[in-house]
Amino acid sequence: MYHVKCFTSEHCSGFVGNTTIAFRQHDQCRIVPKVFGAINYEAELGVVIGKKCNNVSPDQAMNYVAGYCLALDMTGMDFILDARPKGLPWCLGKGFDTSTPVSRLIPAEELGDPNDVRVWCKVNDQLKQDDRTSNLIFTIPELIAYTSKYMTLEENDLILTGTPAGAGPVRDGDVLECGLGDIVQMKFNVKDE
Repeated sequence: MYHVKCFTSEHCSGFVGNTTIAFRQHDQCRIVPKVFGAINYEAELGVVIGKKCNNVSPDQAMNYVAGYCLALDMTGMDFILDARPKGLPWCLGKGFDTSTPVSRLIPAEELGDPNDVRVWCKVNDQLKQDDRTSNLIFTIPELIAYTSKYMTLEENDLILTGTPAGAGPVRDGDVLECGLGDIVQMKFNVKDE
């Protein structure tokens, strides 16, 4: 899994996640590790790569997309807030086991225009995030081109595109619901370790 965070229109930063961070929607309970003081939810559109991709241009990038998914990027904020100003890696705050539940693969034709999809998240039935991918700093082709410039992307690699405003902490007993428009939704109960 590769995750791109874009802070300005000129600067992206990314990190690679290991295979233990992602799990499918049927695992309904989110376990929050004891080592974290605060875990934030971040609903995101995921882009699934369909074939080997290296140093492609934005014009070619969409030829490498197999489809999309909904991802819930759970983040250990104490690690991130400590690492970010020091320029340190985010892997501990982003890469803990089961930190990124994902939905089923959504074929491109089912999703429609990936650059204009509604991404939303509710906590305890209160809408916290609600925006469209048209408001991302970079388009999906630009994200794929940027990432493939630095590393080869393989079939089934996943790029997360960024989260709308409104990300915030979860607590034991919270119920998280998120979705991509009306196309796909996920629901999880949060449980402390």
